[in-house]
Amino acid sequence: MKRITLMTLMTATALFAQTKVAFDGAGALPKGWQSGVTGSGAAIWEVVRTDSPASSLFILKQSGEATFCWAAKTDTRFKDGFVEVKFKPLSGKEDQAGGLVFRFQDANNYYVVRGNALEDNVVLYKTVNGKRSSLPVKGRMFGYGVDAKVPTGRWTTLRVDFAGKLFTASLNGTKLFEVEDGTFTEAGSVGVWTKADSVTLFDDFSYGTK
Repeated sequence: MKRITLMTLMTATALFAQTKVAFDGAGALPKGWQSGVTGSGAAIWEVVRTDSPASSLFILKQSGEATFCWAAKTDTRFKDGFVEVKFKPLSGKEDQAGGLVFRFQDANNYYVVRGNALEDNVVLYKTVNGKRSSLPVKGRMFGYGVDAKVPTGRWTTLRVDFAGKLFTASLNGTKLFEVEDGTFTEAGSVGVWTKADSVTLFDDFSYGTK
């Protein structure tokens, strides 16, 4: 039997209404989630049991191959808040990436922040009409993302906070950089993301709204 556990709490210091999603019970994506690809290829998203979870015995796994694979909680939409997840890159010759989508409008229009174990960096992008482009780090004339250790086969916590045009990326609780962009200003969904031949696990997905 497939079950999804939701825990809602108020974080007084950040003024967030936070929801934590625990994937529980092997099978397809939980109710309220949709998946697909940007570009070509096919995504394979499934909830599976693992011997080395971040917290619960079941995690979300993406093992398909496509330009970009996404799974979004499309029954939830908000403009300002945060989204966070633990991800573990397992394999991939072209990429070993795990990311978060936010202000997700559809398969071809959204923001994404991702960590890459082959490149050891974190970068924030916008995808407009199916075309992805890097967003420059605030305070730099040039430069996209930052170098950061993203280990293969180990859990890493990725988070993005977004309010108005300002987005803040964090890794394992440490702020990495800020980005400013005004392409998508309306409310959208949140979710997870991979690239190319990445086989990646996800656990402890949470989000919050102001």
